[in-house]
Amino acid sequence: MSAALTRVRAAYDRIDRIDRPEIWIDLRPRAEVEAEAESADPALPLAGRLLAVKGNIDVAGLPTTAGCPSYAYRPERDAPVVAALRAAGAVVIGTTNLDQFATGLVGTRSPHGAVRNAVDPARVSGGSSSGSAVAVALGVADLALGTDTAGSGRVPAAFNGIFGLKPTRGLVPVEGVVPACASLDCVTVFARTLPEAEQALSHMITRPVEAPRRAPGPWRVAVPDPAGLGELDEGWAEAFTGAAARLEEAGALLRPVDPAPFIEAAAMLYDGAFVAERYAAVGQFLDKETPDLDPTVAGIIRRARDIPAHRLFADREKLAALRARALASLGDADALLLPTAPGHPTLAAVAADPLGANARLGRFTNSTNLFGLAAVAAPAGTVNGLPFGVMLIGPAHTDDRLTRMAALLTPPARVAVVGAHLTGLPLNPQLLALGARHARTTETAPHYRLYALATGPAAEPAKPGLVRVAEGGAAIETEVWELPTEGLGALVAALPRPMAIGSVELADGSRVPGFLCEPSALDGAVDITSYGGWRAHLGAGAPLDARG
Repeated sequence: MSAALTRVRAAYDRIDRIDRPEIWIDLRPRAEVEAEAESADPALPLAGRLLAVKGNIDVAGLPTTAGCPSYAYRPERDAPVVAALRAAGAVVIGTTNLDQFATGLVGTRSPHGAVRNAVDPARVSGGSSSGSAVAVALGVADLALGTDTAGSGRVPAAFNGIFGLKPTRGLVPVEGVVPACASLDCVTVFARTLPEAEQALSHMITRPVEAPRRAPGPWRVAVPDPAGLGELDEGWAEAFTGAAARLEEAGALLRPVDPAPFIEAAAMLYDGAFVAERYAAVGQFLDKETPDLDPTVAGIIRRARDIPAHRLFADREKLAALRARALASLGDADALLLPTAPGHPTLAAVAADPLGANARLGRFTNSTNLFGLAAVAAPAGTVNGLPFGVMLIGPAHTDDRLTRMAALLTPPARVAVVGAHLTGLPLNPQLLALGARHARTTETAPHYRLYALATGPAAEPAKPGLVRVAEGGAAIETEVWELPTEGLGALVAALPRPMAIGSVELADGSRVPGFLCEPSALDGAVDITSYGGWRAHLGAGAPLDARG
Protein backbone atom coordinates (compact mmCIF):
# COMPACT_ATOMS: atom_id res chain seq x y z
CA MET A 1 0.00 0.00 0.00
CA SER A 2 1.39 3.43 -0.97
CA ALA A 3 2.07 6.11 1.62
CA ALA A 4 -0.47 8.34 -0.11
CA LEU A 5 -3.21 5.72 0.13
CA THR A 6 -2.36 5.07 3.77
CA ARG A 7 -2.66 8.80 4.47
CA VAL A 8 -6.06 9.01 2.76
CA ARG A 9 -7.45 6.09 4.74
CA ALA A 10 -6.16 7.54 8.00
CA ALA A 11 -7.76 10.89 7.17
CA TYR A 12 -11.19 9.43 6.46
CA ASP A 13 -10.99 7.28 9.58
CA ARG A 14 -10.22 10.44 11.54
CA ILE A 15 -13.13 12.28 9.94
CA ASP A 16 -15.43 9.55 11.23
CA ARG A 17 -13.92 9.69 14.71
CA ILE A 18 -13.92 13.46 15.27
CA ASP A 19 -17.52 13.95 14.03
CA ARG A 20 -17.10 17.52 12.79
CA PRO A 21 -19.44 17.69 9.78
CA GLU A 22 -19.53 21.49 9.94
CA ILE A 23 -15.96 21.63 8.61
CA TRP A 24 -17.05 20.62 5.13
CA ILE A 25 -19.25 21.92 2.37
CA ASP A 26 -18.44 19.06 -0.01
CA LEU A 27 -16.29 16.12 1.07
CA ARG A 28 -15.17 13.97 -1.84
CA PRO A 29 -16.17 10.28 -1.73
CA ARG A 30 -13.57 8.16 0.01
CA ALA A 31 -13.21 5.69 -2.86
CA GLU A 32 -12.62 8.48 -5.35
CA VAL A 33 -9.87 10.06 -3.25
CA GLU A 34 -8.29 6.67 -2.55
CA ALA A 35 -8.14 5.92 -6.26
CA GLU A 36 -6.52 9.28 -6.98
CA ALA A 37 -3.96 8.78 -4.21
CA GLU A 38 -3.13 5.27 -5.34
CA SER A 39 -2.34 6.45 -8.86
CA ALA A 40 -0.31 9.49 -7.74
CA ASP A 41 3.37 9.81 -8.67
CA PRO A 42 5.31 9.27 -5.40
CA ALA A 43 8.22 11.35 -6.76
CA LEU A 44 6.22 14.57 -6.77
CA PRO A 45 7.14 17.06 -4.00
CA LEU A 46 3.70 17.08 -2.36
CA ALA A 47 2.87 13.43 -3.05
CA GLY A 48 0.44 12.10 -0.48
CA ARG A 49 -0.35 15.49 1.07
CA LEU A 50 -4.07 15.99 1.59
CA LEU A 51 -5.44 19.40 0.63
CA ALA A 52 -8.62 21.08 1.87
CA VAL A 53 -9.89 24.05 -0.17
CA LYS A 54 -11.98 26.93 1.11
CA GLY A 55 -15.44 26.86 -0.44
CA ASN A 56 -14.98 30.12 -2.37
CA ILE A 57 -12.09 28.69 -4.45
CA ASP A 58 -12.83 26.64 -7.57
CA VAL A 59 -12.24 22.89 -7.50
CA ALA A 60 -13.18 21.07 -10.69
CA GLY A 61 -15.92 18.54 -10.02
CA LEU A 62 -17.22 20.27 -6.89
CA PRO A 63 -19.63 23.22 -6.64
CA THR A 64 -18.23 26.59 -5.60
CA THR A 65 -20.74 28.00 -3.13
CA ALA A 66 -18.90 30.66 -1.10
CA GLY A 67 -20.96 29.33 1.80
CA CYS A 68 -24.29 30.01 0.06
CA PRO A 69 -25.87 26.96 -1.62
CA SER A 70 -28.17 29.01 -3.87
CA TYR A 71 -25.12 30.85 -5.28
CA ALA A 72 -23.40 27.62 -6.34
CA TYR A 73 -21.84 27.09 -9.73
CA ARG A 74 -19.78 24.20 -11.08
CA PRO A 75 -16.36 25.31 -12.32
CA GLU A 76 -14.96 23.64 -15.42
CA ARG A 77 -11.41 23.78 -14.08
CA ASP A 78 -9.46 24.20 -10.88
CA ALA A 79 -8.44 27.65 -9.71
CA PRO A 80 -4.75 28.13 -10.59
CA VAL A 81 -3.69 27.73 -6.95
CA VAL A 82 -5.51 24.41 -6.69
CA ALA A 83 -4.14 23.24 -10.03
CA ALA A 84 -0.59 24.13 -8.94
CA LEU A 85 -0.79 22.12 -5.73
CA ARG A 86 -2.40 19.17 -7.50
CA ALA A 87 0.36 19.25 -10.10
CA ALA A 88 2.86 19.02 -7.24
CA GLY A 89 1.13 15.87 -5.96
CA ALA A 90 -1.40 17.14 -3.41
CA VAL A 91 -4.78 15.36 -3.32
CA VAL A 92 -7.91 17.45 -2.73
CA ILE A 93 -10.11 15.96 -0.05
CA GLY A 94 -12.95 18.48 -0.23
CA THR A 95 -14.16 22.07 0.06
CA THR A 96 -14.52 23.67 3.46
CA ASN A 97 -17.04 25.81 5.29
CA LEU A 98 -16.53 29.55 5.67
CA ASP A 99 -18.15 32.76 6.78
CA GLN A 100 -20.53 33.29 3.89
CA PHE A 101 -18.99 35.21 0.97
CA ALA A 102 -15.81 35.41 3.06
CA THR A 103 -17.41 38.15 5.15
CA GLY A 104 -16.38 37.66 8.76
CA LEU A 105 -13.60 36.66 11.13
CA VAL A 106 -15.64 34.36 13.35
CA GLY A 107 -16.48 31.19 11.38
CA THR A 108 -20.13 31.18 12.47
CA ARG A 109 -21.85 32.92 9.54
CA SER A 110 -22.82 29.93 7.44
CA PRO A 111 -25.94 27.92 6.66
CA HIS A 112 -23.72 24.84 7.04
CA GLY A 113 -23.32 25.64 10.74
CA ALA A 114 -20.75 27.33 12.95
CA VAL A 115 -17.30 25.76 12.69
CA ARG A 116 -16.20 24.99 16.23
CA ASN A 117 -12.68 25.56 17.45
CA ALA A 118 -10.28 22.61 17.19
CA VAL A 119 -9.20 22.88 20.83
CA ASP A 120 -12.32 24.15 22.61
CA PRO A 121 -15.59 23.46 20.76
CA ALA A 122 -17.33 26.17 22.82
CA ARG A 123 -15.21 28.83 21.10
CA VAL A 124 -15.16 30.15 17.57
CA SER A 125 -12.71 28.75 15.06
CA GLY A 126 -12.08 32.14 13.49
CA GLY A 127 -13.08 33.07 9.98
CA SER A 128 -13.71 33.39 7.28
CA SER A 129 -11.43 30.43 6.41
CA SER A 130 -12.80 28.46 9.34
CA GLY A 131 -13.21 24.96 7.92
CA SER A 132 -9.80 25.01 6.24
CA ALA A 133 -8.00 25.90 9.45
CA VAL A 134 -9.83 23.35 11.60
CA ALA A 135 -9.31 20.57 9.02
CA VAL A 136 -5.56 21.15 9.33
CA ALA A 137 -5.55 21.62 13.10
CA LEU A 138 -7.43 18.36 13.66
CA GLY A 139 -5.03 16.44 11.43
CA VAL A 140 -7.48 15.61 8.63
CA ALA A 141 -5.76 17.74 5.99
CA ASP A 142 -2.03 18.41 5.75
CA LEU A 143 -2.50 21.66 3.85
CA ALA A 144 -5.46 23.95 3.30
CA LEU A 145 -6.20 26.98 1.19
CA GLY A 146 -7.96 30.00 2.60
CA THR A 147 -8.42 33.59 1.55
CA ASP A 148 -7.52 36.77 3.41
CA THR A 149 -9.05 40.19 2.92
CA ALA A 150 -9.36 41.35 6.52
CA GLY A 151 -7.44 38.60 8.31
CA SER A 152 -9.26 35.44 7.27
CA GLY A 153 -6.02 33.56 6.61
CA ARG A 154 -4.54 34.56 9.97
CA VAL A 155 -7.19 34.72 12.72
CA PRO A 156 -8.23 31.05 12.19
CA ALA A 157 -4.56 30.05 12.27
CA ALA A 158 -4.10 31.77 15.62
CA PHE A 159 -7.23 30.31 17.18
CA ASN A 160 -6.36 26.76 16.15
CA GLY A 161 -2.61 26.73 16.80
CA ILE A 162 -1.35 26.42 13.22
CA PHE A 163 0.56 28.56 10.70
CA GLY A 164 -1.08 30.89 8.18
CA LEU A 165 0.86 32.54 5.37
CA LYS A 166 -0.68 35.65 3.79
CA PRO A 167 1.54 36.47 0.83
CA THR A 168 2.17 39.81 -0.79
CA ARG A 169 -0.84 40.52 -2.95
CA GLY A 170 -0.14 39.61 -6.57
CA LEU A 171 2.33 36.81 -5.90
CA VAL A 172 -0.42 34.20 -5.88
CA PRO A 173 -3.19 34.31 -8.51
CA VAL A 174 -6.76 34.93 -7.36
CA GLU A 175 -8.45 33.70 -10.53
CA GLY A 176 -11.11 31.15 -9.72
CA VAL A 177 -11.82 32.78 -6.35
CA VAL A 178 -15.20 34.35 -5.53
CA PRO A 179 -14.15 37.90 -4.66
CA ALA A 180 -14.84 39.56 -1.33
CA CYS A 181 -12.98 42.81 -2.03
CA ALA A 182 -11.24 42.12 -5.33
CA SER A 183 -8.57 44.80 -4.86
CA LEU A 184 -7.53 43.36 -1.48
CA ASP A 185 -8.12 39.58 -1.65
CA CYS A 186 -5.24 37.12 -1.22
CA VAL A 187 -5.17 33.32 -1.34
CA THR A 188 -3.48 31.95 1.78
CA VAL A 189 -2.18 28.61 2.99
CA PHE A 190 -2.52 26.80 6.35
CA ALA A 191 -0.27 24.05 7.69
CA ARG A 192 0.71 22.57 11.03
CA THR A 193 4.39 23.35 10.42
CA LEU A 194 6.11 26.32 8.87
CA PRO A 195 8.19 24.32 6.35
CA GLU A 196 5.04 22.62 5.02
CA ALA A 197 3.32 26.00 4.59
CA GLU A 198 6.37 27.46 2.85
CA GLN A 199 6.65 24.50 0.52
CA ALA A 200 3.01 24.78 -0.52
CA LEU A 201 3.27 28.52 -1.06
CA SER A 202 6.34 28.07 -3.25
CA HIS A 203 4.22 26.05 -5.71
CA MET A 204 1.45 28.68 -5.71
CA ILE A 205 3.61 31.70 -6.56
CA THR A 206 3.47 32.60 -10.25
CA ARG A 207 5.81 35.59 -10.48
CA PRO A 208 9.40 36.26 -9.42
CA VAL A 209 9.87 37.64 -5.93
CA GLU A 210 12.31 40.50 -5.57
CA ALA A 211 12.67 41.40 -1.91
CA PRO A 212 13.58 45.00 -1.09
CA ARG A 213 17.10 45.52 0.16
CA ARG A 214 17.76 45.74 3.88
CA ALA A 215 20.64 47.03 5.92
CA PRO A 216 22.96 44.28 7.17
CA GLY A 217 22.73 43.02 10.71
CA PRO A 218 20.27 41.17 12.96
CA TRP A 219 16.55 41.18 12.30
CA ARG A 220 14.97 44.42 13.45
CA VAL A 221 11.45 43.95 14.78
CA ALA A 222 9.07 46.76 15.77
CA VAL A 223 7.13 45.81 18.90
CA PRO A 224 4.38 47.98 20.41
CA ASP A 225 3.88 48.32 24.13
CA PRO A 226 0.91 46.09 25.05
CA ALA A 227 -0.69 49.11 26.72
CA GLY A 228 -1.08 50.69 23.27
CA LEU A 229 -2.89 47.69 21.79
CA GLY A 230 -6.22 48.29 23.50
CA GLU A 231 -8.10 45.78 25.61
CA LEU A 232 -6.76 42.23 25.35
CA ASP A 233 -8.09 39.00 26.84
CA GLU A 234 -6.68 37.96 30.19
CA GLY A 235 -3.11 36.71 29.85
CA TRP A 236 -2.70 37.82 26.24
CA ALA A 237 -0.49 40.85 26.98
CA GLU A 238 1.89 38.60 28.90
CA ALA A 239 1.89 36.03 26.10
CA PHE A 240 2.65 38.75 23.56
CA THR A 241 5.51 40.06 25.68
CA GLY A 242 6.81 36.49 25.93
CA ALA A 243 6.77 36.11 22.14
CA ALA A 244 8.74 39.33 21.75
CA ALA A 245 11.23 38.10 24.33
CA ARG A 246 11.77 34.89 22.35
CA LEU A 247 12.62 36.93 19.27
CA GLU A 248 15.10 38.97 21.29
CA GLU A 249 16.67 35.84 22.79
CA ALA A 250 17.10 34.53 19.23
CA GLY A 251 19.12 37.64 18.33
CA ALA A 252 16.51 40.07 16.99
CA LEU A 253 16.72 43.76 17.84
CA LEU A 254 13.41 45.00 19.27
CA ARG A 255 12.30 48.57 18.66
CA PRO A 256 9.29 50.39 20.10
CA VAL A 257 6.53 51.47 17.72
CA ASP A 258 3.20 53.24 17.99
CA PRO A 259 0.53 50.92 16.52
CA ALA A 260 -2.07 53.70 16.30
CA PRO A 261 -2.02 54.19 12.49
CA PHE A 262 -2.37 50.45 11.93
CA ILE A 263 -5.33 50.21 14.30
CA GLU A 264 -6.98 53.36 12.93
CA ALA A 265 -6.71 52.08 9.37
CA ALA A 266 -8.10 48.70 10.42
CA ALA A 267 -11.38 50.33 11.43
CA MET A 268 -11.77 51.77 7.93
CA LEU A 269 -12.14 48.39 6.23
CA TYR A 270 -15.74 47.92 7.39
CA ASP A 271 -16.63 51.31 8.85
CA GLY A 272 -15.44 53.22 5.78
CA ALA A 273 -16.23 53.14 2.09
CA PHE A 274 -14.00 50.18 1.19
CA VAL A 275 -16.77 47.76 2.15
CA ALA A 276 -18.62 48.94 -0.97
CA GLU A 277 -16.38 46.62 -2.97
CA ARG A 278 -18.13 43.69 -1.30
CA TYR A 279 -21.42 44.88 -2.74
CA ALA A 280 -19.77 45.21 -6.15
CA ALA A 281 -18.75 41.53 -5.88
CA VAL A 282 -21.99 39.84 -4.82
CA GLY A 283 -24.50 42.58 -4.01
CA GLN A 284 -26.79 41.94 -6.95
CA PHE A 285 -27.09 38.29 -5.93
CA LEU A 286 -27.87 39.24 -2.32
CA ASP A 287 -30.63 41.56 -3.50
CA LYS A 288 -32.51 38.45 -4.70
CA GLU A 289 -33.31 37.58 -1.05
CA THR A 290 -32.60 33.84 -1.23
CA PRO A 291 -33.53 32.01 2.00
CA ASP A 292 -30.03 30.66 2.68
CA LEU A 293 -28.41 34.07 3.14
CA ASP A 294 -26.76 34.67 6.48
CA PRO A 295 -28.55 37.73 7.91
CA THR A 296 -25.40 39.31 9.33
CA VAL A 297 -23.48 38.94 6.07
CA ALA A 298 -26.43 40.16 4.01
CA GLY A 299 -26.84 43.19 6.23
CA ILE A 300 -23.16 44.18 5.98
CA ILE A 301 -23.03 43.89 2.20
CA ARG A 302 -26.42 45.49 1.49
CA ARG A 303 -25.64 48.54 3.63
CA ALA A 304 -22.58 49.11 1.44
CA ARG A 305 -24.85 49.65 -1.59
CA ASP A 306 -25.66 53.21 -0.55
CA ILE A 307 -22.13 54.47 0.19
CA PRO A 308 -21.53 57.56 -2.01
CA ALA A 309 -18.55 57.60 -4.38
CA HIS A 310 -17.11 60.78 -2.88
CA ARG A 311 -16.69 58.99 0.43
CA LEU A 312 -14.49 56.36 -1.21
CA PHE A 313 -12.17 59.03 -2.58
CA ALA A 314 -12.00 60.73 0.83
CA ASP A 315 -11.23 57.41 2.52
CA ARG A 316 -8.51 56.61 0.01
CA GLU A 317 -6.85 59.94 0.81
CA LYS A 318 -7.13 59.26 4.54
CA LEU A 319 -5.75 55.76 4.09
CA ALA A 320 -2.75 57.06 2.15
CA ALA A 321 -1.91 59.39 5.03
CA LEU A 322 -2.25 56.60 7.58
CA ARG A 323 -0.08 54.30 5.50
CA ALA A 324 2.64 56.94 5.30
CA ARG A 325 2.52 57.38 9.08
CA ALA A 326 2.56 53.63 9.67
CA LEU A 327 5.54 52.92 7.41
CA ALA A 328 7.44 55.91 8.79
CA SER A 329 6.92 54.59 12.31
CA LEU A 330 8.49 51.28 11.27
CA GLY A 331 11.61 52.98 9.91
CA ASP A 332 14.12 50.33 8.84
CA ALA A 333 12.43 47.57 10.86
CA ASP A 334 12.14 44.28 8.98
CA ALA A 335 8.79 43.44 10.53
CA LEU A 336 6.09 44.51 12.94
CA LEU A 337 5.08 42.06 15.67
CA LEU A 338 1.43 42.10 16.72
CA PRO A 339 -0.99 39.72 18.40
CA THR A 340 -3.07 38.15 15.64
CA ALA A 341 -6.25 39.05 17.51
CA PRO A 342 -7.06 40.79 20.81
CA GLY A 343 -8.97 37.82 22.22
CA HIS A 344 -10.76 34.54 21.53
CA PRO A 345 -14.55 34.74 21.97
CA THR A 346 -16.98 31.95 22.65
CA LEU A 347 -19.70 30.97 20.22
CA ALA A 348 -22.23 32.39 22.68
CA ALA A 349 -20.47 35.77 22.83
CA VAL A 350 -20.47 36.07 19.05
CA ALA A 351 -24.14 35.09 18.88
CA ALA A 352 -24.94 37.82 21.42
CA ASP A 353 -22.99 40.53 19.56
CA PRO A 354 -22.12 39.35 16.05
CA LEU A 355 -20.96 42.70 14.70
CA GLY A 356 -19.08 43.90 17.78
CA ALA A 357 -17.27 40.61 18.38
CA ASN A 358 -16.22 40.40 14.74
CA ALA A 359 -15.01 44.00 14.62
CA ARG A 360 -12.82 43.43 17.66
CA LEU A 361 -11.13 40.43 16.02
CA GLY A 362 -9.98 42.55 13.08
CA ARG A 363 -8.23 45.19 15.16
CA PHE A 364 -4.74 44.06 14.16
CA THR A 365 -5.37 42.24 10.86
CA ASN A 366 -7.67 44.55 8.89
CA SER A 367 -5.00 47.07 7.89
CA THR A 368 -2.50 44.62 6.36
CA ASN A 369 -4.00 44.37 2.89
CA LEU A 370 -5.12 48.00 2.93
CA PHE A 371 -1.45 48.91 3.37
CA GLY A 372 -0.22 46.36 0.80
CA LEU A 373 1.85 44.35 3.28
CA ALA A 374 2.76 40.67 3.71
CA ALA A 375 2.15 38.68 6.88
CA VAL A 376 2.79 35.38 8.63
CA ALA A 377 0.60 34.14 11.49
CA ALA A 378 2.43 31.81 13.85
CA PRO A 379 1.56 29.90 17.04
CA ALA A 380 3.18 31.46 20.08
CA GLY A 381 2.17 29.25 22.98
CA THR A 382 -1.06 28.94 24.92
CA VAL A 383 -3.09 31.06 27.33
CA ASN A 384 -5.41 29.25 29.71
CA GLY A 385 -5.13 26.13 27.59
CA LEU A 386 -6.06 27.85 24.31
CA PRO A 387 -3.74 28.59 21.40
CA PHE A 388 -2.21 32.06 21.31
CA GLY A 389 -0.87 33.43 18.04
CA VAL A 390 1.07 36.41 16.78
CA MET A 391 1.75 37.97 13.38
CA LEU A 392 4.86 39.25 11.73
CA ILE A 393 3.91 41.90 9.18
CA GLY A 394 6.39 43.32 6.68
CA PRO A 395 6.71 45.27 3.44
CA ALA A 396 5.60 43.77 0.17
CA HIS A 397 7.82 40.97 -1.15
CA THR A 398 9.44 40.25 2.23
CA ASP A 399 7.48 36.99 2.55
CA ASP A 400 10.60 34.85 2.86
CA ARG A 401 12.08 37.08 5.56
CA LEU A 402 8.87 36.92 7.57
CA THR A 403 8.84 33.13 7.58
CA ARG A 404 12.48 33.05 8.69
CA MET A 405 11.64 35.36 11.58
CA ALA A 406 8.50 33.38 12.41
CA ALA A 407 10.66 30.26 12.81
CA LEU A 408 12.34 32.01 15.75
CA LEU A 409 9.00 32.56 17.48
CA THR A 410 7.75 29.05 17.79
CA PRO A 411 8.48 27.49 21.18
CA PRO A 412 9.74 23.93 20.93
CA ALA A 413 7.16 21.20 20.86
CA ARG A 414 7.24 18.57 23.59
CA VAL A 415 6.58 14.88 23.38
CA ALA A 416 6.37 12.26 26.13
CA VAL A 417 7.91 8.87 25.34
CA VAL A 418 7.60 5.67 27.33
CA GLY A 419 8.99 2.95 25.04
CA ALA A 420 11.48 2.33 22.26
CA HIS A 421 12.15 6.09 21.87
CA LEU A 422 13.62 6.34 25.39
CA THR A 423 17.28 7.33 25.70
CA GLY A 424 19.56 4.55 24.49
CA LEU A 425 16.78 2.39 23.06
CA PRO A 426 16.45 1.40 19.37
CA LEU A 427 14.11 4.17 18.17
CA ASN A 428 15.73 7.03 20.08
CA PRO A 429 17.82 7.99 16.99
CA GLN A 430 14.55 8.96 15.29
CA LEU A 431 14.10 11.71 17.85
CA LEU A 432 17.70 12.83 17.60
CA ALA A 433 17.44 13.05 13.81
CA LEU A 434 14.51 15.44 14.20
CA GLY A 435 16.55 17.80 16.36
CA ALA A 436 15.06 16.66 19.67
CA ARG A 437 16.75 17.06 23.03
CA HIS A 438 16.02 15.31 26.31
CA ALA A 439 14.29 17.77 28.67
CA ARG A 440 13.57 15.65 31.74
CA THR A 441 12.73 12.23 33.08
CA THR A 442 9.55 11.95 35.09
CA GLU A 443 6.48 9.73 35.47
CA THR A 444 2.93 9.83 34.23
CA ALA A 445 0.09 10.56 36.59
CA PRO A 446 -1.09 7.29 38.20
CA HIS A 447 -3.83 6.75 35.62
CA TYR A 448 -2.14 4.48 33.08
CA ARG A 449 -1.36 0.86 32.33
CA LEU A 450 1.54 -0.31 30.16
CA TYR A 451 1.42 -3.30 27.82
CA ALA A 452 4.02 -5.14 25.75
CA LEU A 453 2.38 -5.23 22.34
CA ALA A 454 2.20 -8.26 20.09
CA THR A 455 2.26 -6.27 16.85
CA GLY A 456 4.58 -5.82 13.89
CA PRO A 457 7.21 -8.12 12.40
CA ALA A 458 9.59 -9.80 14.77
CA ALA A 459 12.51 -7.86 13.32
CA GLU A 460 11.08 -4.55 14.55
CA PRO A 461 12.06 -3.13 17.93
CA ALA A 462 9.69 -4.22 20.65
CA LYS A 463 7.08 -1.58 21.49
CA PRO A 464 4.90 -0.97 24.52
CA GLY A 465 1.42 0.50 24.52
CA LEU A 466 0.39 3.13 27.08
CA VAL A 467 -3.33 3.28 27.83
CA ARG A 468 -5.19 5.60 30.18
CA VAL A 469 -7.64 3.82 32.48
CA ALA A 470 -10.44 4.99 34.73
CA GLU A 471 -9.19 2.94 37.70
CA GLY A 472 -6.39 0.59 38.57
CA GLY A 473 -3.73 2.75 36.95
CA ALA A 474 -0.14 3.39 37.98
CA ALA A 475 2.69 5.89 37.34
CA ILE A 476 4.88 4.93 34.37
CA GLU A 477 8.44 6.12 33.72
CA THR A 478 8.39 8.83 31.04
CA GLU A 479 10.92 11.00 29.25
CA VAL A 480 9.90 14.43 27.95
CA TRP A 481 11.72 15.54 24.81
CA GLU A 482 11.70 18.97 23.18
CA LEU A 483 11.91 19.25 19.39
CA PRO A 484 11.08 21.72 16.63
CA THR A 485 7.39 21.94 15.77
CA GLU A 486 8.05 20.61 12.30
CA GLY A 487 9.90 17.68 13.89
CA LEU A 488 6.81 16.74 15.87
CA GLY A 489 4.76 16.99 12.69
CA ALA A 490 7.14 14.61 10.93
CA LEU A 491 7.02 12.22 13.88
CA VAL A 492 3.21 12.17 13.87
CA ALA A 493 3.04 11.72 10.09
CA ALA A 494 5.35 8.69 10.20
CA LEU A 495 3.74 7.03 13.23
CA PRO A 496 2.45 3.55 12.35
CA ARG A 497 -0.74 2.09 13.74
CA PRO A 498 -1.62 1.09 16.38
CA MET A 499 0.51 3.85 17.90
CA ALA A 500 -1.03 7.29 18.28
CA ILE A 501 -0.18 10.69 19.70
CA GLY A 502 -2.49 11.87 22.47
CA SER A 503 -2.46 13.97 25.62
CA VAL A 504 -0.43 12.32 28.40
CA GLU A 505 -0.88 13.58 31.97
CA LEU A 506 2.38 13.80 33.90
CA ALA A 507 3.01 13.44 37.61
CA ASP A 508 2.92 17.23 38.14
CA GLY A 509 -0.53 17.49 36.54
CA SER A 510 0.70 19.01 33.27
CA ARG A 511 -0.24 17.50 29.93
CA VAL A 512 2.13 16.79 27.05
CA PRO A 513 1.54 15.17 23.65
CA GLY A 514 2.82 11.63 23.97
CA PHE A 515 2.81 8.08 22.66
CA LEU A 516 -0.38 6.14 23.34
CA CYS A 517 -1.87 3.15 21.56
CA GLU A 518 -5.25 2.20 20.18
CA PRO A 519 -7.24 -0.13 22.47
CA SER A 520 -7.55 -2.70 19.66
CA ALA A 521 -3.78 -3.29 19.94
CA LEU A 522 -4.20 -4.85 23.39
CA ASP A 523 -5.40 -8.16 21.96
CA GLY A 524 -2.64 -10.59 22.82
CA ALA A 525 -0.61 -7.92 24.64
CA VAL A 526 1.02 -8.55 28.04
CA ASP A 527 0.28 -6.20 30.94
CA ILE A 528 3.69 -5.03 32.25
CA THR A 529 2.45 -2.15 34.43
CA SER A 530 3.98 -3.70 37.55
CA TYR A 531 7.49 -2.99 36.21
CA GLY A 532 6.81 0.76 36.36
CA GLY A 533 8.20 1.36 32.88
CA TRP A 534 9.46 -0.11 29.64
CA ARG A 535 13.13 0.12 30.58
CA ALA A 536 12.56 -1.85 33.77
CA HIS A 537 10.62 -4.46 31.83
CA LEU A 538 13.52 -4.87 29.40
CA GLY A 539 15.97 -5.01 32.31
CA ALA A 540 14.03 -7.96 33.66
CA GLY A 541 15.05 -9.97 30.62
CA ALA A 542 12.78 -8.96 27.72
CA PRO A 543 14.75 -8.69 24.44
CA LEU A 544 15.30 -5.35 22.70
CA ASP A 545 14.82 -6.69 19.21
CA ALA A 546 11.70 -8.80 19.53
CA ARG A 547 8.15 -8.33 20.70
CA GLY A 548 7.75 -7.99 24.45
